[in-house]
Amino acid sequence: MKKLATTALLSLAASPAFAASGPFLSLHNTNFIVLLAFIVFVAALIYFGVPSLIGGLLDKRADTIRAELEEAKALREEAQTLLASYERKQKEVQAQAERIVDSARDEAVKAAEQAKADIKASVVRRLAAAEDQIASAEAAAVREIRDRAVNVAVGAARDLLAAQMTATEANKLIDESIETVEARLH
Repeated sequence: MKKLATTALLSLAASPAFAASGPFLSLHNTNFIVLLAFIVFVAALIYFGVPSLIGGLLDKRADTIRAELEEAKALREEAQTLLASYERKQKEVQAQAERIVDSARDEAVKAAEQAKADIKASVVRRLAAAEDQIASAEAAAVREIRDRAVNVAVGAARDLLAAQMTATEANKLIDESIETVEARLH
């Protein structure tokens, strides 16, 4: 405001009115008429309240700018709050993802260990089954050899007895066998 007043005073002081010839306060002097018109114009502006209107418009514009700045500040704070919220959510999601990955890794390790244990148990069962089959085959072979040995011994004994035994002795052995069977059955 001081700058404007200083500029106006300097422009009035250096006006061409001081360089004009003749009396300054005469209506024939155009410089005086222009000065009077300017003063009347400024007085009319002041009378009709133009400076207060301009001041009011400027104040209104300042208030609008201030409101916009406050709104921008509020929006900025809201945006920062949202950003902080999203960053917090991102950290939570990241932590949750890490927990899920860790959990999946642990489950995979447990599943691998369980699979190893199942394979070991399966191998043990198969080995036991193979050993049982071997023992069964061995027992069958022993039984077959024993049965053949018994058959060979029975055949040899029959042949030997048939060669050495007479008909009377055979009848006597048959009778004794029948009596033994009767005694055991009764």
